[in-house]
Amino acid sequence: MKEKLSVNWVDGMAFETEVNGHKFMIDAVANVGGKDRGPRPKPLMAVALIGCTAMDVISILKKMRVDVKNFSVSVDSILTEEHPKHYEKMHVIYEFWGNNLPMDKLKKAVSLSEERYCGVSYIYKQVIKMSSEIIVHEQK
Repeated sequence: MKEKLSVNWVDGMAFETEVNGHKFMIDAVANVGGKDRGPRPKPLMAVALIGCTAMDVISILKKMRVDVKNFSVSVDSILTEEHPKHYEKMHVIYEFWGNNLPMDKLKKAVSLSEERYCGVSYIYKQVIKMSSEIIVHEQK
């Protein structure tokens, strides 16, 4: 499967792109010539990771008939100090809300995403120290 994406220069440090039919701009902050009209590219890498794994996990849990009331995924990341600055560590936090959620199924869904289905996670694990945790909030 071949995929081609592109960015087109707008002005300054701003570039417009289109992904899956959705146009948006990436830009830099003012002190490096941008106007802050969109996100920077590196944080989009983190969003790609948590978006990919979140979609996997919620899909798997629906198939397992786990009744999750709310769900969020966040990432704590560490960038190197030296150039080229890149992510050296990422810690993914899966938070679930619900009643009597079965931890074994939550762990299984997260594991399947991290180890088998999420292509972003697969690539990142080759070069970034990855870790994760699951937090469950009981909802009454």
